[in-house]
Amino acid sequence: MAQIFPSILSADFSRLAEEARAVEGAEWLHVDVMDNHFVPNLTLGVPVVESLARATTTPLDCHLMIEEPDRWAPQYVEAGAGSVTFHAEAVAAPVRLAREIRAKGARASMALKPATPVEPYEDLLSELDMLLVMTVEPGFGGQAFLDITLPKIRRARQLIDKHGLELWLQVDGGVSAQTIERCAEAGADVFVAGSAVYGTDDPAAAVSALRRQAEEVGGGCAH
Repeated sequence: MAQIFPSILSADFSRLAEEARAVEGAEWLHVDVMDNHFVPNLTLGVPVVESLARATTTPLDCHLMIEEPDRWAPQYVEAGAGSVTFHAEAVAAPVRLAREIRAKGARASMALKPATPVEPYEDLLSELDMLLVMTVEPGFGGQAFLDITLPKIRRARQLIDKHGLELWLQVDGGVSAQTIERCAEAGADVFVAGSAVYGTDDPAAAVSALRRQAEEVGGGCAH
């Protein structure tokens, strides 16, 4: 089953609670946390995540584009996130952090920038609940999808299948009606969509349409 995670970064920040409720047909709500250090943008932090968790019944998937995730990630679980993603390029001890996130009751995920290969992390995939392959450079919404990431999505799917893991494979960046089928064909089963959802007149209908598109071409095998 394909899963669509609308990105709140593309929503109207003056109406976050309403915007979160507008996509309650989605499996999860994707929340981008940026610190203006790891990426050149500053978004939101723990207090907003706490508020969002109270405002919606949709579980929160927090993508931490921040330095020192080993220090900060557990606080996002405590703030109400059901899934926390840290970056391979920023984490000091990925296995320890993944285990800490899981011990606190959330799903643990690791993200890879477009130029970061997946192969060096093969042995720790079993410690994760989800792997995020970035399909743009992290930092800003609305960027164009990078086709050069498709072979890496395929390699990630091969590694997941090779080890028999029930690991979600997420893509984030430029995912739209024009690109989602390519991602699904490559093996992704979780799709973060920002402007392709919130840039429409009916975000809930956009979520359903994107899910249908992904599932028509295979849509991976999220459980």
